[in-house]
Amino acid sequence: MFVYEKKLQYPVKIKNTNPRLASVIISQYGGPDGELGASLRYLSQRYSMPYAELKGLLTDIGTEELGHLEMVGTLVHQLTRDLTEEQIRTAGFDTYFVDHTVGVYPQFASGYPWSASTMQVTGDVIADLTEDLAAEQKARVTYDNILRLSDDPDVNDVIRFLRAREVVHFQRFGEGLRLAKDKMNEKNVYYVNPAFDK
Repeated sequence: MFVYEKKLQYPVKIKNTNPRLASVIISQYGGPDGELGASLRYLSQRYSMPYAELKGLLTDIGTEELGHLEMVGTLVHQLTRDLTEEQIRTAGFDTYFVDHTVGVYPQFASGYPWSASTMQVTGDVIADLTEDLAAEQKARVTYDNILRLSDDPDVNDVIRFLRAREVVHFQRFGEGLRLAKDKMNEKNVYYVNPAFDK
């Protein structure tokens, strides 16, 4: 069960509209390494996780990613509110605008819509936690790339916060992977036992 606190995890107060910047930030909403996929990945993986501590970890981080989804959506909204027709045309925001006006739609920066094919849930402890480590690193890289393209200090402040949380999640999943390996029966784990045969 989730409890919704009606405030963002970190404040988002963007003073200036910038549809061009919004069109790249949208990738962290519904892109291949964005917050929508992350939250669904972790909240789905928790069902088959055999260890209570790791089930809790997946639930905690998956829930936090929903909060990050809300922050990224707020960023995109604030960057595109009150646009003039001229801004829409000159910023290259016209193709997005035709389909979504200024609604926040889950898609890649390239325009491809969000797809569950960008995430994986295998039910295998090692595979899922390794996937999670990679997902957090890819999200961090995307935030790094956004920072390279942004000169808006209000945006950069929020993006840096989100990037720092990806690093923390990576560290937590690393700890989780070590915990899982310690709990697994070594006779039945291929990376420990070269004669693995179930």
